[in-house]
Amino acid sequence: MKLEAFSPESVGNAFLDLHEQMSAGDFLAALLVSLASAAAAALLYRFFYERRGTGSQIHRAFPLLSLAVTTLFIGVQVSLPLSLGLLGSLSIIRFRTPIKEPEEVGFIMLVIAAAICAATKNFDFILYLYLFAVVALAAARGAAAVRWLRRDGVLVLTIPAEAALAKAAEIEKALSDHLPRHTLESASTRNGMSTNQYVFGGLRDATALQKALFEAAPFAAVNVFLDRPGGIR
Repeated sequence: MKLEAFSPESVGNAFLDLHEQMSAGDFLAALLVSLASAAAAALLYRFFYERRGTGSQIHRAFPLLSLAVTTLFIGVQVSLPLSLGLLGSLSIIRFRTPIKEPEEVGFIMLVIAAAICAATKNFDFILYLYLFAVVALAAARGAAAVRWLRRDGVLVLTIPAEAALAKAAEIEKALSDHLPRHTLESASTRNGMSTNQYVFGGLRDATALQKALFEAAPFAAVNVFLDRPGGIR
């Protein structure tokens, strides 16, 4: 197969050929579907992973990423020489900030795949893609999504390490009395101080909880963080 020489005239002819295949309305439809798929991916990211402490909130880049990839792959369909030039120019892009969570790679690929489907007008593929993505995420997380819906926030307790061991039973009793649902999410010890982080649900009175904890053990700090303002339910 002989490639057509790259020239302004050949590119212009290629654009005319592309216009016959994809009108301005089709182009706008592809962008709108791509943007909607990016919004869906952002919602999935926020629902399943936004609360993680090391997340970078990469979902904020999904709309622009999706629109850019869709437009790029529509442009790639113009001609083979132009597509090689476009893809070659992308090789100069580097990620200077490392991705903090492995799940974020999957969400980026999900957005890119949906954008490519939109660019090639395979809109039904996007529906199937997101249907299986939701099933996969729900299966991977199991009951974690349901527990997230039932939680009120995060409780961070800071206490001398020796007191944490000596008063473990009293601390657990105070938590059980005021938090019907609580789970230890992380624990660390540094410079003689222990910090435990709990996720909780069913909190009715944050002041009473703090008072009970201070009475149970010599805490250095008791911090209650709600998922949202007025988040107790």
